[in-house]
Amino acid sequence: MKNKSEVTIYDVAKALNISPSTVSRGLKDHPHIRRETRERIQAMAAEMGYQRNKFASSLRKKRTETIGVVVPRLNSYFMATVISGIENITNKYGYGLIISQSQESVRHEVSCISTLYNSRVDGLLVSLAYDTENLNHFSNLLSKDTPVVFFDRVAECQGCMSVVIDNFRAGYEITSHLISQGCRRIMHLGGSMLRNVYFDRFNGYKQALADHGLEFENELLIVSELNNKSGKEAAESILRMSNRPDGIFAANDTTAVAVICELKKAGIKVPEEIAVAGFNNEPISQVVQPNLTTVDYPAMEIGEIAASSLLNKLNNTEKFNVSKIVVKHRIIVRESTLRTGNH
Repeated sequence: MKNKSEVTIYDVAKALNISPSTVSRGLKDHPHIRRETRERIQAMAAEMGYQRNKFASSLRKKRTETIGVVVPRLNSYFMATVISGIENITNKYGYGLIISQSQESVRHEVSCISTLYNSRVDGLLVSLAYDTENLNHFSNLLSKDTPVVFFDRVAECQGCMSVVIDNFRAGYEITSHLISQGCRRIMHLGGSMLRNVYFDRFNGYKQALADHGLEFENELLIVSELNNKSGKEAAESILRMSNRPDGIFAANDTTAVAVICELKKAGIKVPEEIAVAGFNNEPISQVVQPNLTTVDYPAMEIGEIAASSLLNKLNNTEKFNVSKIVVKHRIIVRESTLRTGNH
């Protein structure tokens, strides 16, 4: 057996007395190769210290078989679940992932995109940062026809694809639910209106108020970074108000839970005095007391659809050109909005 020179598929083939093409397919777990043969090939390759030469393979195929993923932050249950969905698909088809986070900064996002471009990724899956205003930093990728699929936080882009839920409809439905529970003065805790998700949720909220004969009031809109700190600050603002809201629709669960905790500390009863609803259906929504009414945002499905769409574009298996896929959401009603006599 060779000690220092690199072991090739030809060495493995010779050791097993089979063809190099069979070894190649066996190493890729090709279904046309019998399972027993695949296991023998993989065991011998491991024993001989075979390493796949991805660089040589990339040169031959003019592909790296690598997908770039850019998310606002990794310490989010929603994003972690989306990435898990992406990996379910990319692993199945033998693609690697390079995952980076913009940390909610367009400056970091530009750097991430540049790094991934220079790494020659085959395609890109992106959820935009909080403050991204244009897509100029994607121009190099798009000029080379590198497919880009946006998910969750998306933007209009010629030739790009988006995977979203109907955030307007979800915002409308959850606000209507609060109204059905007797709420008449509903506050919205929203995010940056540059991002489609928060802009659409806010507009759904406004439309629901209008359709139920309620007036939108500027003082009942708080735009923040939607984290634990901003939830506490929103609750403090509410406690200082002489005319407090009787309902709150927060654009994510983290903020909603922080609000509930602060209101309870101050002796405010939830939902009797102030009903609270969130968005995303994160695990914390079922830990807080009372359990949080929220919108189920199917993160795993979003990730799987985004990755599948990108691979379809890469492999030209799209039967028709789709620019947007809308995934179904659902409202989950729990105790934080259910008032006695209204359910």
